Amino acid sequence: MSNFWDLILLMLSTFVLIAYLLILFQIVVDLFRDSDLGGGSKVLWLIGLIFLPGLTAIVYIVARGRGMAERQRASVQRAKSDTDAYIRQVAGKSPAEQISDAKALLDAGTINQEEFAKLKAKALA
Repeated sequence: MSNFWDLILLMLSTFVLIAYLLILFQIVVDLFRDSDLGGGSKVLWLIGLIFLPGLTAIVYIVARGRGMAERQRASVQRAKSDTDAYIRQVAGKSPAEQISDAKALLDAGTINQEEFAKLKAKALA
């Protein structure tokens, strides 16, 4: 029976360690992503993460959690727009051609006005 509880304890401690490392890496990435934070402040946060990692991580998330989420959201949005621009470039159709194709579909009755508006907005984005 002892082996069972040892296994459960090992799985639980492994889960906690991996979760902690994910949080720690996310904090370090956020520190380097934040252009508003000065270099000295970044160094102080990193020193805190080295010497008092648990406490510093909790304080960082409480103090800077909202900004952390905003920077993550902006990064994802930037990556999405870059990907969309690349796909448009590779696809080779200009926004005007995309709108023209969508208008032809609308005129043919294949799509409705709402779908045309969505396609037009997507082409212009």
